[in-house]
Amino acid sequence: MPPTRSFRETIKEQLTDGEFRREFLRETVSSMIAGDLETAKSALREYINGTIGFVALAEAVSKSPKSLMRMLSPSGNPQARNLFEIIVYLQKIGGTVLEVRASSKAAA
Repeated sequence: MPPTRSFRETIKEQLTDGEFRREFLRETVSSMIAGDLETAKSALREYINGTIGFVALAEAVSKSPKSLMRMLSPSGNPQARNLFEIIVYLQKIGGTVLEVRASSKAAA
């Protein structure tokens, strides 16, 4: 059986594609807005690892890399201010502008 690549390696490679990167960030923020913070934190960690890295992000947002990693860990409890500061910076460096639009879902 051939060796398989890790999920992290696969995502990191796919994040080199601008369209995939934008959609990945959009889905991450959608998870946040939907209240699925665990998925959002996990996806945000993968996004950061596959793009800018925690050291460069920490310098940009004036936080320590360990603090950022801790807040995005499964047991982390980041403040909304910190999450949005990260998202704003990631949009800026990615040349992406995310918009939130309201929609109504039909009752099932």
